[in-house]
Amino acid sequence: MFFRQAGIRHTDYASDRALFPIRADRVMVGALLLFALAAPFVVSSLALSSYLTPWLVWTAATLGLNLILGWAGQFHFGYAAIMGIGAYAAVHGVRHGIPWEIAVVLGGLMATVVGIVFAFAALRVKGLYLALSTLALQFVMDWVISHVPAISGGVSATLQAPAMRLLGQPIRSELGLYYVALGWCLVVTLFMLNLRRTALGRALVAVREKDFAAAVIGVQSFRYKLVAFATSSFIGGVSGAVLIFTFYHAVTPEQFAVNVSIELLAMVIVGGLGSIIGSWLGAAFILLMPGQIHTLIAVLAGLVGAKIGVETLAHLPHAVYGGLIIAFLLVEPMGLGKLYANVRNYLLVWPFGYARK
Repeated sequence: MFFRQAGIRHTDYASDRALFPIRADRVMVGALLLFALAAPFVVSSLALSSYLTPWLVWTAATLGLNLILGWAGQFHFGYAAIMGIGAYAAVHGVRHGIPWEIAVVLGGLMATVVGIVFAFAALRVKGLYLALSTLALQFVMDWVISHVPAISGGVSATLQAPAMRLLGQPIRSELGLYYVALGWCLVVTLFMLNLRRTALGRALVAVREKDFAAAVIGVQSFRYKLVAFATSSFIGGVSGAVLIFTFYHAVTPEQFAVNVSIELLAMVIVGGLGSIIGSWLGAAFILLMPGQIHTLIAVLAGLVGAKIGVETLAHLPHAVYGGLIIAFLLVEPMGLGKLYANVRNYLLVWPFGYARK
């Protein structure tokens, strides 16, 4: 068995509540962490700056949205606006002389305030009505960001982000920007891993399953929904700020429009609601797969001698990409995270297949 559970004896609460009690899990996590640390010296500069760095930041944002969607069970179609508020607040803070670390936290706090406003306005309704309420608030925030010169500088303005200075030291290299993105993503991942073991995490799951039943056992659903919106908004705001300083280096209203909220929602659903590993996989699939499919189609067309027009080559990958999303969800509606869990559960008892019966 790859994931041997024999010999694991929970003799105290600490061992019983360990994040990775099985040795194989610890080995895999350690190997992935070592690869993440060594990635700047292994992959090309283009892959590091164009693929890995944005993937890490979008993964952190996906985890934040998964907190409100997967843990608390509340629809949120305005998460891009939350990220935009954090990004603009952090950029303005640094431009006015505030240290980068404090400015990013202030961006997260500003996003938290807006997120709480979202919550008070939206949590009076449920289901599709909640989805439409958050979508409406996304449009409101889009208009406010783009039409208030004090925030964005105007409808078509681009606000240049100052150079990042971490603890007073300038961070300009691709290596430094990558490690900042990696650090933030690991912090969010560790927070989410521990959240599901806390009373707050269990209360959010209870609210997600049935808020009336949760109220019967003493869980105040509105309070915990509010906490979920606030915490998720803080993560989204800081993620938006980190995305600007590590990848875009300038902020525009179009970077956090409604289509970005839909992409974030797709990352959560494709990855799996409430799944941490699914958030990593979903962000990678939505963010990185289209470009890889485009390259693959071009290579295959060259191998077979097929002539594909430029316009067809521009649209065909999107059709294939959409078909892949449908295929994945048909095979496993609970997302890529559940596919990983299915493989892991099989390996838990392999080769003793009868143990699963």
